[in-house]
Amino acid sequence: MEKSVGNEVSATKKEPNYRGVVAMPFVIGNETFEKLGTIGTSSNLLVYLTTVFNMKSITATNVINIFNGTCNFGTLLGAFLSDTYLGRYKTLGIASISSFLGMLVLTMTATFPNLHPPKCGSDESVECVGASTGQLAFLFSAFVFLVIGASGIRPCNLAFGADQFNPKTESGKRGINSFFNWYYFTFTFAMMVSLTVIVYVQASVNWAIGLAIPAFLMFLSCAFFFVGTRIYVMILPQGSPITNVVRTLVVAFKKRKMELPQQPYNSLFNYHSPVSINSKLAYTDQLRWLNKAAIITAEDKINEDGSAADPWNLCSVQQVEEIKCVVRVVPIWLSGVFYYVVLVQMQTYLVLQALQSDRRLGRGSFKIPAATYNVFSMISLTIWIPVYDRILVPLLRRITRREEGITMLQRIGIGLVLAILTMLVAAVVENHRRTLAFTHPTIGVVPHKGAAISSMSGNWLIPQLVLVGISEAFAVIGQIEFFYKQFPENMRSFAGSFLFCGFAISSYFTSFLVSIVHNTSKVGESSNWLAEDLNKGRLDYFYYFVAGLEVVNLGCFLVCAKWYRYKPVVAADDDNSKMDVAMEMIDSQKSV
Repeated sequence: MEKSVGNEVSATKKEPNYRGVVAMPFVIGNETFEKLGTIGTSSNLLVYLTTVFNMKSITATNVINIFNGTCNFGTLLGAFLSDTYLGRYKTLGIASISSFLGMLVLTMTATFPNLHPPKCGSDESVECVGASTGQLAFLFSAFVFLVIGASGIRPCNLAFGADQFNPKTESGKRGINSFFNWYYFTFTFAMMVSLTVIVYVQASVNWAIGLAIPAFLMFLSCAFFFVGTRIYVMILPQGSPITNVVRTLVVAFKKRKMELPQQPYNSLFNYHSPVSINSKLAYTDQLRWLNKAAIITAEDKINEDGSAADPWNLCSVQQVEEIKCVVRVVPIWLSGVFYYVVLVQMQTYLVLQALQSDRRLGRGSFKIPAATYNVFSMISLTIWIPVYDRILVPLLRRITRREEGITMLQRIGIGLVLAILTMLVAAVVENHRRTLAFTHPTIGVVPHKGAAISSMSGNWLIPQLVLVGISEAFAVIGQIEFFYKQFPENMRSFAGSFLFCGFAISSYFTSFLVSIVHNTSKVGESSNWLAEDLNKGRLDYFYYFVAGLEVVNLGCFLVCAKWYRYKPVVAADDDNSKMDVAMEMIDSQKSV
């Protein structure tokens, strides 16, 4: 009889006591307060670094890009530790505490005068003093805690919530769907509140209070998470699928000089474990060099259950096809890396554009915080998703005769096209803003670091934000679905990390791109495209440059999409047929 201890489960233990509906408030509460505490602060970090720590915009932009890139790239390590050693509960617990500590340290940098440099004057003649080494070290220690938190929370929170429901029952399946709906609702709600209320308090009231609020919310996030400990279902780690990936590549390399048989499907080692959670995959000729890992030699031994005695010398067709699923995804993933460059621009340089635009509402004195403009991309994303799902998909289904309306790759491709259009619109708007800054500067508004404020309303930035939100609904959500469905089932936590790793590399690449353009471009005698004062630079030229990169990226994506083959899932064998395959392989081994 299988055995269990508490709510912890493994492959050899009995069915856990799922408490999905009861556990959901704690999981959702943790997620809501975590997003409330971190999203607004992350969006407003550029303003914080340039106004409180007196960093130059180019330096602050690079710091933000590196910080975001490290947060996203760390998810790969977080997923590995979760699946291999810690489990999702411990990973989320450690990460939540780390995020709280990061917010606490960040709040201290704004609260105590000794932890940040003196405030710069609005007059250009007043010299700005940069942060000392000790102040920067304290600031970056907050970033380290936040990186650890993001690395654990991002790849695990959705999966941990889904763990609380029984996927084998109808009520469990409905519960999982309900959880995902509530998850995205709370995510959107947290984005709205963070990018409006919290960002406003930080930018217009007081940075110490504005950072203390999300720090307290992060404390509540930890409290909600740990209060529900006794009712959680905690899936024990069962080893990393990365080992199987490495093993298959090693075996394929060992047998690289062997010739594949004339009828490879009937001659190769074709075993599928009856306890595997992965769908059975059909043999394919694509990436044939990997098929050599399944060639049976005289030295290869097979166990009585049909599995390979030495998995480092012989792999099954199933294992090979699983690796192919991962390898085939890589070119599509790379196109996403270049696509994310557009999203990064809307989170960094758009804020700088807003700072030098007229952000007043009407003729009043209230000004929209620069980072708050990003909420418009979230609004467009939120509105577009139900329109697409409830209206467009049924219409497309009638035309294409496909259940999902259009393929996942077609959905991603549309997002890439919209990204190009976003950058073109952004360039035109920036040219308009810069022109008005020279011809019609805003009267009665304090210049930003001595730079003239354009009379162009900040509302002109909304169209490009709406476009990038719709683009994200196509490309990013399309990639999430694509990675989830095309990766083997035992690698779905890594599928989420794959997405965030793309964000990470894109942030690093953007930082590199910004540095190159900053050092090589030129405007007049002493400025460049990405000047500290946008009025003296040509940000619109940089946007056109990014649009050109996206055109090239779209072309490469179309080539890769034509080459791509979707995961070849076949109907799962029943127990008897699996045993027949195992016995057939044993007999053939004996004959050798």
